[in-house]
Amino acid sequence: MARAPLGRRRRVNPDGTMTLIEHLYELRRRLAVAMIAVVIGTVLGYVWFEHSVFGVRSLGEILTGPYCSLPDSSRANIGSNHGCRLLGTRPFDQIMLRLKVGATAGVLLASPVWLYQLWAFITPGLYVKERRFALTFVSAAVTLFASGAVLAYFVVAKALGFLLTVANNVQVTALNGSDYFSLVIALLVIFGVSFELPLLLVMLNRAGILPYAKLKAWRRGLIFGLFVFAAVATPGQDPISMLALAGALTVLFELAVQIARLHDRRVERRRVEEGWAGLDPDQRSPLDDRIEPVAPSPPPQASTTGYDEAT
Repeated sequence: MARAPLGRRRRVNPDGTMTLIEHLYELRRRLAVAMIAVVIGTVLGYVWFEHSVFGVRSLGEILTGPYCSLPDSSRANIGSNHGCRLLGTRPFDQIMLRLKVGATAGVLLASPVWLYQLWAFITPGLYVKERRFALTFVSAAVTLFASGAVLAYFVVAKALGFLLTVANNVQVTALNGSDYFSLVIALLVIFGVSFELPLLLVMLNRAGILPYAKLKAWRRGLIFGLFVFAAVATPGQDPISMLALAGALTVLFELAVQIARLHDRRVERRRVEEGWAGLDPDQRSPLDDRIEPVAPSPPPQASTTGYDEAT
């Protein structure tokens, strides 16, 4: 059975276990908390889209920053004041765009809450050492995702500068707001999720599934696969975003390989100190061969005089 959360162990069971029904109730409760946090974050993102919060620019201004940083000759002037605006062609474009950006911002803003709920649901059934690693991996996942999103934001400006300034003396691209925000959000999510690759490799290495020797042998093929993945995954299909994603993933992959090398070296050193070096964990330990079998004792014989002595 899974262990109950720390706050409910005494009320559920003294040994901290839970039945299947109690486990499902606990899952439902944590999902409800996570969904409420996402809804609150979505409302905040919906408001933040048009209004500045605590002195921070509005979310719409932040996301349109890469497009508005382009020269006026590369942008279509829409509106009477010739400001930096995107084009909408359908009646519901404004509200749907705001809901899409608000929902994405809500998931990101609520990520500490739903990640904590996920961690709190899993960790009661783990040992103390496993809980520490779980918290470390969750923190690293948030940091890596944020780093990838920040890199994608700067890549968008360079990518748009390349795409919209090619032959701009012949035509000017009037970007649709929905298409533009879909491109920006897709890049942010793709870069953020892709940056989780080294964390996955480190987890597999610590679990003993992917040792350093295999990573070293597969290094060239994996790096080539990263470039292929970057070429396919980037929605803009421009060389700037593809090379930026592939280069960043290659650096993170090498970092994960070095972490795996240090981990495997530390594990091997520990095995040498404990006298387990060179042993295959899938084979029988040689210690079993040094154990002398114990001869079975003869079965006890029934006493023939027991009845006579009793009488």
